Amino acid sequence: MQKLQTFDYLVFFFYFIVVAGYGYWIYNRKKTKETSTKDFFLAEGSLTWWAIGASLIASNISAEQMIGMSGNGFSMGLGISTYEWMAAATLIIVAVFFMPIYLKNNISTMPQFLSQRYNKTVSLIMAIFWLLLYIMVNLTSILYLGALAVSGISGLDFYSCMVFLAIFAIVITIGGMKVIGFTDVIQVFFLVIGGLAATYIAVNLVSDPDRGIADSISGLVNGFKEMTTKNDDHFHMIYPKGNPHYMSLPGLTVLFGGMWIVNLNYWGCNQYITQRALGADLDTARNGLLFAAFLKLLMPVIVTLPGIAAYALYQKGMFQQEMLGEDGIFNQDRAYPVLLNLLPVGLKGLSFAALTAAVVASLAGKANSISTIFTLDVFKPYFAKDMTEKKLVLVGRWTIVVAMILAIVISPFMGIEKKGGFQFIQEMTGLLSPGIFAAFIMGFFWKKTNSAGAFFAIVGGFAIALSMHNNWLPGTDWTTVPFLDRMGWVFVICVVVMFVLSLVLPDEKKGLEVDASMFKTTKGFALGATVVIATIVFLYSYFW
Repeated sequence: MQKLQTFDYLVFFFYFIVVAGYGYWIYNRKKTKETSTKDFFLAEGSLTWWAIGASLIASNISAEQMIGMSGNGFSMGLGISTYEWMAAATLIIVAVFFMPIYLKNNISTMPQFLSQRYNKTVSLIMAIFWLLLYIMVNLTSILYLGALAVSGISGLDFYSCMVFLAIFAIVITIGGMKVIGFTDVIQVFFLVIGGLAATYIAVNLVSDPDRGIADSISGLVNGFKEMTTKNDDHFHMIYPKGNPHYMSLPGLTVLFGGMWIVNLNYWGCNQYITQRALGADLDTARNGLLFAAFLKLLMPVIVTLPGIAAYALYQKGMFQQEMLGEDGIFNQDRAYPVLLNLLPVGLKGLSFAALTAAVVASLAGKANSISTIFTLDVFKPYFAKDMTEKKLVLVGRWTIVVAMILAIVISPFMGIEKKGGFQFIQEMTGLLSPGIFAAFIMGFFWKKTNSAGAFFAIVGGFAIALSMHNNWLPGTDWTTVPFLDRMGWVFVICVVVMFVLSLVLPDEKKGLEVDASMFKTTKGFALGATVVIATIVFLYSYFW
């Protein structure tokens, strides 16, 4: 296996120059508005539906998918794709029911929603939780896994790669959401083209590893047939009880249980995601989410199939040593970088650019969300009520830099490599997701929900989830319960307690402006949503 060659670096630098140059052009095109917080954090009125959809995917697909999910594809197979395909269905729900409420009530940030619906205490606590989660779990994981891959492919020092990725992301992020949104379109282009190319070659190689890199349609078909035949255990979406991967994906829970909490919280109650659509009108926001749903259907081809192909090649005796980490222990997250090293010159550079695009776009989006929450929901209301817009934007930019530095320092100590990157993020995020989602969904649709109930859901829900995770609760051994099922239990507990507290304790009524007409969609959107749902039903039926 060879590292990057001169032509690979030329391809990569072409990508770098295009993204940086386009971002600089976007930044200068409307530079007069740079001091507006609405423009800097939300790109108000600037993003088109295709930019919103592309930005959603570019920010979502990162190292935890390209590296972590490919690693899970290697170890467990297609089943891990449930996070992608169920997300497509979730995006439809968020577009129809969540977006109208946010836009009708002029919501700019998720803590602002909590303040407007409940009170400032609930909002501040949630803002702090989100900042800790985004920095200590998301940024650290993306940087760590991204640097692991970039180092493995390029041969450069691990920490040098981490710093390079952070600096690249900072350059894009300080231009504001408008720059992030439009450069994400280019990032997605490289991600999809490079990712599909890597999958094409990898599956081809499975058909005949002895002849080196095959590159024909027949080789692709034969390789896929061989994978589904000889590695049939890697092509099932639903794992029955007793399956070794049941603890990660417990049977029908992925269709009717905790997976909905994961996705609805991530795509509907997450500043990192909703921020892309909050500056648009309703139709534009909905069409952007629908476009993202279609792209989500494609993602397993890019992030899961390469992992399965790597497993098929590993079973044939290839790269036995390359799958071992520096400590000599098998590491599933090395599957994707090892696979990319098999690609021919030029194509390796394209795939390297795709991987870097995924990492940098996600880092930029996450850093912008950290900056938005800290500046607008913590710093401005509590420390600088009268600060000018220009100075607030400056605070936001410095927040981006500080967050990246913290992530670089913290990431080696988070134990990301022990569980696999993707699983680590899901389990850590799952400690907060049930309570947050309960506070949001009850706040949306039940006017009697009060601040005491929301406070319990966010703080109490986290405490219960953490106790289950560490098996501190008496009775049941919660370590034997799949974490998706634990999330379901925590969500139910939060909703029940919220219901009781809202009936027992008096509280100011702070319902949102909601009416049935808000949820009506256009015929075009309804048709597109039907196609997405029908495709998901087919995929689950075929690969059950």
